[in-house]
This record gives sequence, structure tokens and C-alpha cells, in this order.
Amino acid sequence: MEEDDRINRQRCEMMRRIMIVEDHEELKNELITLLVRNGYDVCEPSAFDTVPNDIKQMNPHLILLDINLPSGDGFRLCSEIRCFSKEPIIFVTGRDTDMDELTGITLGGDDFITKPYNAAVLLARISALLKRAYPNDESGTVLEHKSVILNLAASKIKYRDQEIELTKTEAKILHCLFVNRGEITLRSELMDRLWDNNMFVDDNALSVNMTRIRGKLSSIGIEAFILTKRGLGYSL
Repeated sequence: MEEDDRINRQRCEMMRRIMIVEDHEELKNELITLLVRNGYDVCEPSAFDTVPNDIKQMNPHLILLDINLPSGDGFRLCSEIRCFSKEPIIFVTGRDTDMDELTGITLGGDDFITKPYNAAVLLARISALLKRAYPNDESGTVLEHKSVILNLAASKIKYRDQEIELTKTEAKILHCLFVNRGEITLRSELMDRLWDNNMFVDDNALSVNMTRIRGKLSSIGIEAFILTKRGLGYSL
């Protein structure tokens, strides 16, 4: 149990953490799936009347906030959050009047997106806000495991004094494995992630990419780094 907690903490430290404050279960689950597949860590409040305290404990990098909530409204919550936090807040709501958007921004929201949202647009808005809010923080772009360093921004793998370039697909695959280190990353999860990033990768193409990645790792002295879990997927 302690080892699992350690791995979970490490995973959260490597990724941007986004809190979802949404009472519609189906929409919340869709958001969670979208964000996780795109490399984000996701958290949610334990209850809608404990959101401020949960934010203080979970320290999200960004908050997705609905307006219509069981315990009140997102406008009030935004005002409360702004009393102690500067983390970016994006209103994601079915309310779409100009007055709603103006109120949200006036109370401290950083962006306002109406439902049904376009997934690509939402991801782009999240990425842009995170870059503005944390311009000098490379959290999530440089990951390390067993002295092997993955630099996503440069699309390179470094080991000791050697490094090698990766293709975009190879970098995405390794990112998934690094994020899930200590656990099995399913082949289906890898293919779903790559598909969401507009990379067509079928089962055979994934195997070819894994072979190329292992070849590149071996060329700079990294052996037996990626383990195959037959019938399931891969792990570090």
C-alpha cells in the first residue's frame, strides 16, 4: 500500500493536475477520460460544499468549474477560490448568455466555455492557460525513471551522457509509459491516446513503434527498460 501511494504521488508530481467541479456524472466522466488520455492528472472535490478546502489540499494547477451546482453556483465558488488561490479557472457550463460570461470573468474566471464543448478547443484553452500561468515550470515536460530522462519538449531520451531523438509517436508512447510507471499500460490505452492526438496507430503499427523505441534505447545503453506484459501491454 505504501509503495502504491509513493507511485501515485510521483505520478501527480509529474503531471499537471486539473480539478473538475461538475455535478453531471456522464459529462464529468467524459472530461476525466479526455484529460487522462491527454496526459493530465485529474482530481475532483469530495463534496460540492468542500471545494475550497479540497483545492487547498489537492493543489490543482487548473480548475474546470460548472456554474449550476447542487450546493449553490460556480460564481460564488469562484469568488471564494479567488480569496486564496490564483490557479486558472475555466467555466465549463451550459449557461451561454453574455451576462453569464461577463459575470464569470469579472469574478475571477480566466476563460468561459459553453456545453456542448469542442474537445480540441477545450484542450487548447487548457494548454494555453497552463503555459501562461506557469511559464517557468517544466512540470510534465521532463520525466525521469531509473536515470532515464524523457524530455517531451525536445522529443529526446537521455541516459547518462548520451541522448537520442524521438519521433512524435515514440515520444507519446514513452510519455504514457512514464506517467504509468510501476503499472501496466494497456495496448488499447496507448492506441486510444495516439488516436486522440491525430496519430493513426493500429495494433501492428504499435508493435513496430515499440521495437523502434527499444532499439533506440539500446543504442544509448538502456536495456530491459520496457517490459512486455503478454496479452495486456507494457510497463517500466
